[in-house]
Amino acid sequence: MIPDKQLIRLRFEQAAATYEQQATVQHRVAERLLTLLADAAPGLQPQHILEIGCCTGLLTEKVLTRYPGTVHLTVSDLVAAFEQCVCRKIGALADNITFLAGDIETVRLPSRYDLIISSSTLHWVHDLPELCRKFHRHLQPDGVLAFSLYGKDNLREIRSVTGMGLAYRDLEQLQTVVGEKFEILAAEEARETLWYPEPIAVLQHLRATGVNSIGQQAWTRRQVNAFIADYKSQFSGDQGVRLTYHPMFIVARPRS
Repeated sequence: MIPDKQLIRLRFEQAAATYEQQATVQHRVAERLLTLLADAAPGLQPQHILEIGCCTGLLTEKVLTRYPGTVHLTVSDLVAAFEQCVCRKIGALADNITFLAGDIETVRLPSRYDLIISSSTLHWVHDLPELCRKFHRHLQPDGVLAFSLYGKDNLREIRSVTGMGLAYRDLEQLQTVVGEKFEILAAEEARETLWYPEPIAVLQHLRATGVNSIGQQAWTRRQVNAFIADYKSQFSGDQGVRLTYHPMFIVARPRS
């Protein structure tokens, strides 16, 4: 399924108040991304950073803490209203950021950067190979690209029950895409399993994090009941019903 970016914008805007309380996997993924970046590029001291898909500022705050010497941070997101969320979250450090509202695939980037970073976002884009070429053009020669996105096992339970889901890559395919323009310094993947008391709680979690951005049509009561029955029959365990996340991580330097 090709992501509908207008729907993505709407769903994440609706989830702004609940995102961080529900985004337990996204928190861990952001932390792991920064750890992997520090290990793969230990001498990096970026002065100018671009963050893509900042949402409410979950990664933004961590980046500014990890790199306190940053001169300027540009944060971008489809949702213009997230600028206020980010500024509230980072407080006085907001003087060091510029918010860039729009689609990263089409928006004009005003500068070149020492670090381009993104967490839990780039699986939504339409043309990742072309976007990687854009990143290459806007990174300093000794700069670093670091990002996380989700792979083929992501939300596999939802896909199994509904037949709906994004066209995710596996890690090998992702490395091939990035490797066209970048030397890969680190690449890894993981699986995260969350447990919920019932299938309705899974749907509530997806809605609260904006991840329910792949279908517009409201379900009928009959469809909801069928979802509950199918989900329970396929994905129940001692802890309730499960939901799988499949984060993948890349750290890379531009090829000359």
